[in-house]
Amino acid sequence: MKATPDSLRQRAAIVRQIRAFFDARGFDEVSTPVRISSPAPEPHIDCPRSGEAFLRASPELQMKKLLAGGMDRIYQIGPCFREGERGSRHSPEFTMIEWYRLGADYLDIANDMSALFAALAPGEIAPLRMTVREAYLRWAGWDPWLEWDQNRFDFDMAQKIEPMLPNGAVFLMDYPREAASLAKTRGDVAERWEFYWKGVELANCFSELCDADEQRRRFETAREERRAIGEADYPVDEEFLSVLPRIGKASGVALGVDRLVMLLCGEHEISTVMSAQ
Repeated sequence: MKATPDSLRQRAAIVRQIRAFFDARGFDEVSTPVRISSPAPEPHIDCPRSGEAFLRASPELQMKKLLAGGMDRIYQIGPCFREGERGSRHSPEFTMIEWYRLGADYLDIANDMSALFAALAPGEIAPLRMTVREAYLRWAGWDPWLEWDQNRFDFDMAQKIEPMLPNGAVFLMDYPREAASLAKTRGDVAERWEFYWKGVELANCFSELCDADEQRRRFETAREERRAIGEADYPVDEEFLSVLPRIGKASGVALGVDRLVMLLCGEHEISTVMSAQ
């Protein structure tokens, strides 16, 4: 299905509303490069090549460099890319909004998300909060903290957890430390949440890891995993690691604009709210 002029006008109105939300709260809109030399290495997320560089899957590392350089409340709305992703909720080219706050943690960004959701969907009930552990014990029948298994965790998330989430807005919070990605950990918990609405994953948030040594270890582990499954090996962004300690404390989130617009418009496929590719 393709977008209509009416759906594209609705999309434009929603994006204007998002911008107005952040502008009113003192955020600066930024623009970072789409072609980057060193994407963050994550298994199963592949960035398309663009000459000697790659098209970004996320502007995350570049936006954190801006935090390290002295900016404190920033957001960006722009294109991102992932190889091999196409379906009713996936596209190889998509639009993301990411925002970051210096001195904040994932609970602060959850408050931002709740306020944005209330502004965009005023008739909806305020988001619920549920821990990952609670969800796995209730619907998958096991505790990832006691018997970590990455493949089982990912499979059960898609097949057992997400289908059982309430239809309203939900924060799924506090992940196992093994699923921290770029998030700060607190004991055996990663300060991370994902936001769902109507059963659709919309956003992923971290209290940002600002320890350069630990971040390097995680990057190297992810690179090893990528090589083991035959995925491209991305070079480490040494500039990012060098400035990371300057941030100190921060949090940020990535929110899929196409999926959000799809749900706000009452559609079931993102192609109905995206310009033809």
